Amino acid sequence: MDKIKLFGIPAEKGRWFLIPLGMIVLLCLGTVYSWSIFRKPLEAVFKKEGINITATESLLPFTVLLVVFAVVMPITGFFINRFGARLITAVGGVVMATGYILSSFASNITMLAFTYGIIAGIGVGMAYGMPLAVVARWFPDKKGIAVGLTVVGFGLSPLITAPLAKSLIDTYQVRQTFIIFGVAFALIILLTSVAFRLPPSDWKPSNWNPSTLNKSRHTTSNRESMLQSQTFYGLWLCYAIGSFAGLAAIGIASPLAQEIIKLDAATAASSVSLFAIFNGAGRPFFGWLTDRLTPKLGAIVAFVLVIIASIMMLNARQGDVATYLVAFSLFYFSLGGWLAIAPTSTLTFFNPQDYAKNYGIVFTAYGVGALGGTSIAGQVRDIFGSYTNFFYPTAGLAMLGIILTVFLLKPSSVISQEVQTDKLT
Repeated sequence: MDKIKLFGIPAEKGRWFLIPLGMIVLLCLGTVYSWSIFRKPLEAVFKKEGINITATESLLPFTVLLVVFAVVMPITGFFINRFGARLITAVGGVVMATGYILSSFASNITMLAFTYGIIAGIGVGMAYGMPLAVVARWFPDKKGIAVGLTVVGFGLSPLITAPLAKSLIDTYQVRQTFIIFGVAFALIILLTSVAFRLPPSDWKPSNWNPSTLNKSRHTTSNRESMLQSQTFYGLWLCYAIGSFAGLAAIGIASPLAQEIIKLDAATAASSVSLFAIFNGAGRPFFGWLTDRLTPKLGAIVAFVLVIIASIMMLNARQGDVATYLVAFSLFYFSLGGWLAIAPTSTLTFFNPQDYAKNYGIVFTAYGVGALGGTSIAGQVRDIFGSYTNFFYPTAGLAMLGIILTVFLLKPSSVISQEVQTDKLT
């Protein structure tokens, strides 16, 4: 084991470089979380061209991207052992960049939903899971914190890309900004992907011997038995609910701030960067929490935060800047938490060797939550003239999520049988 090297040094030390590299790739992919910065400028551009679009329509490219992202990711998980994380990451980065560049030529919202939503979404879906799968394999002893730190890049992306997008849009306009982002992301991801490779199947850190308890926590050894477990369905439903509130909040953060709180566009964009800090911080925090305690406790905490944030926004009025900032920070923090709770739970409850496949299947919940949250948020705005009423379903679903967590997010009966078998043998 000591002969295996990463970056020219023993793998046990070299593996730590994979985390910041994974963060860089995910930071590029996470630009999708800055979509709210693009919405108003795109609405203005289309209006000048004689095309009026509704709030639901301006959310459509973002919604389509998230759904496509969630559909493609589990598919690529089945090919990681065949083609390798390096190639899949590189191809995904190029496809995403192509989608961004083609978006600059979109003449209507339908075309933008195809170029940004479908093409860029395919690229994001291909590349997203690769850094996580690589890090998860190299860190079997610290899976929660390692995966949580890596996925920070996706959550923190708006901290950098939101103000950058705002600056580029102000200087070069929105269409040219798509081109700049596309070219930059292609170069960065291609260069970074070179470092990604999986460890040998029998590799493990020195002096690390997983206990019988840890072994017994894995409920399944294959995809079929995972799908037969109530634990999977509990995790899937909770993940969908957590994504529903968080992804909708990301899609409406900037326009909501301008319409309800009456912030100017620049301040609204800056607030998105602030929220990105909480989104990023939620990942290592909840990764640590699920490692230290249980996925169940982490999920309950995340849902409670959504309930608190929803109540705050139901009472928000013009000028309530502090209420808006705190509430949306909690939404983002909770969503960041789910991007750590879900993969860590997948590693904990199911066979780690099948992580890329298993988490890909679990991740489809993210797409369902995205579709439901962003669609309903846009429809609420179009029907009621305000986003305020959207926070009733977010609070109600979070309460349902707590109930589902208590009864379903736990090792299934399969574990008990495995433990008994271990004892007999």
